[in-house]
Amino acid sequence: MTSVAARKPAKRSLSLPNILTYSRIVAVPVVIGCMYAQSLLGGPLWLRWVALAIFIAAGVTDFLDGYYARMWDQQSAFGRMLDPIADKLLVASCLLMLAADETIRGWSLWAAIVILCREILVSGLREYLAALRVSVPVSQLAKWKTTVQLVAIGFLIAGEAGEEILPQTILIGITLLWISAIFTIYTGWDYLRAGIHHLTEEDR
Repeated sequence: MTSVAARKPAKRSLSLPNILTYSRIVAVPVVIGCMYAQSLLGGPLWLRWVALAIFIAAGVTDFLDGYYARMWDQQSAFGRMLDPIADKLLVASCLLMLAADETIRGWSLWAAIVILCREILVSGLREYLAALRVSVPVSQLAKWKTTVQLVAIGFLIAGEAGEEILPQTILIGITLLWISAIFTIYTGWDYLRAGIHHLTEEDR
């Protein structure tokens, strides 16, 4: 007979906030597939709009999963672990695809590199601090950074399709990407400083 304790984690993993997080992960190959088919296989421009629509939907789930988790008291360790992973998968895969189709190119590649390096740095620090049972809360600036980052990527996903409706769509996306990169450096330093503090405390 299955115990109540054994059933509870299963229910937690299938809560609505976690299902929304799963959907964000599932959206990654769909968004990338549409972008790949359009840019590298010569597909129609409407595929960029499909990719953008799915990307926006995935971005909305990033807000909703946390909102519902707090409102319905369905926060879980599993959700806290999976949520940032889903975000990083979506952002990193889109940046790599945008670099591959040369929407991001030249000096703008450095903005993408800074963002990706920061994600790796923060992931490593979170893993280290988790072993020490230390939690580093997400700052308000980091939330703004994520918002600007997602908006920038949204403009860049629209790309040439967006240029037909809003001239300078790509330029707007690149500008926002650089702003996001600047925020990324600042917030990344905050995480690094916290990690160094706990590292020195641990070595004493």
